[in-house]
Amino acid sequence: MDYTLSATLAMPYDDAVLATRAALSEQGFGILTEIDLAATLKAKLDVDLPPQVILGACRPQLAYEALQVDPSIAAVLPCNVVVRSIDDETTLVEAFNPDAMMSLAGSPALDGVAADAKQRLAAALAALAAPVEEI
Repeated sequence: MDYTLSATLAMPYDDAVLATRAALSEQGFGILTEIDLAATLKAKLDVDLPPQVILGACRPQLAYEALQVDPSIAAVLPCNVVVRSIDDETTLVEAFNPDAMMSLAGSPALDGVAADAKQRLAAALAALAAPVEEI
């Protein structure tokens, strides 16, 4: 099982971050956290990384449903979505695969929550990767 779902976008990093936020929102996810990984590691270790951000995406209904089944599932919430610059015109978006996340819990009662989250994340990534129509 792959532990991420991904899409490679033919767009600059800043545009991809905005597009990713919008695509996640269209699927009912809000962003709870944002970590500028490149800036953090530069500040802490003085190393240079390509621009990248970790977005902590949450769909409250799914989080609540999962917590009702297993309160310890909170340790793997929210869904992390990484937006990483590959070059000036290419960006990779990766989301932690909910199937992998739920396999850690080992509870079949979470299968429906994982399937819903995966479908929504996959739809957001598919929307991002779709060619943009010119007007």
